[in-house]
Amino acid sequence: MSVINKSKYIVITPVRDEGSHIARTIESMILQTLRPLAWAIVNDGSTDNTGDVIERYSKKYSWIKALHRKNRGYRHPGTGVIEAFYEGYNAIKLEAWKFLVKLDGDLTFDPDYFENCLKHFKLDPTLGIGGGTVCLIKDGKVVADSPSDPPFHVRGATKIYRRECWEQIAPLIKAPGWDTVDEVKANMYGWTTRTFQDLKVIQLKATGGADGIWRNWYKNGLANYVAGYHPAFMLAKCLKRALRRPVFVASMALWLGFCSGYIKKIPRTQGLEAIRYLRNQQVRRLLMQRSIYG
Repeated sequence: MSVINKSKYIVITPVRDEGSHIARTIESMILQTLRPLAWAIVNDGSTDNTGDVIERYSKKYSWIKALHRKNRGYRHPGTGVIEAFYEGYNAIKLEAWKFLVKLDGDLTFDPDYFENCLKHFKLDPTLGIGGGTVCLIKDGKVVADSPSDPPFHVRGATKIYRRECWEQIAPLIKAPGWDTVDEVKANMYGWTTRTFQDLKVIQLKATGGADGIWRNWYKNGLANYVAGYHPAFMLAKCLKRALRRPVFVASMALWLGFCSGYIKKIPRTQGLEAIRYLRNQQVRRLLMQRSIYG
């Protein structure tokens, strides 16, 4: 039996002010050789025409559901996107799904993208979380947005969860770092997680473009704190990035964001077991031993 006949998936897309991009994402999904059972697109208080765009498509396609949240008046990195995600998740009442997808609203992808993604899951029964390589168009060429990501990491822009894995790791934390904590927990429970290097999605704007370079890296540092990074591993990460352009900017923002978690006494909600597992893996990496980092 083919992947198309056996695989069933649902998609959740939180969006905020993506009026210039969301139509292209929707058109990419409409052209899929393997369409989802249902797709909830959650307008998280947009101030542009995002809501109008998703309403128009939801009236044309019965499997697209448009949801609208009130504008909170500001961006809420990490927390806002997961709150919107769960509003979409709770709105889909279907029980027959086997895979759950969290998808951003500023991506384009080939018509066979999801069919090929689910083939990876079929070939590897231990695969709990997977997704394509997030790329940008630079000087007319397709390049990976973050080629130095660790091998177990799947970008939050395009995550596919196997149901059995999802039921073990859920709920996602409503904080920056949610897209690392989920993978750490999955690996801790014996699942594998990885990005599919052969399958690409094109991101229509740079990662963190809405926040600015400094704020984006600061947010990433805070996300690393929330995820439970070992301070020695975090310091090594910052030193490794220090000479990359813009010189010292990313490393300083990362470190300050990380330290802000301690200063503000921000709680880590994923539990001590997951933190201990992650820190053990990071120490092993620093000692050049086998770990989830390679």
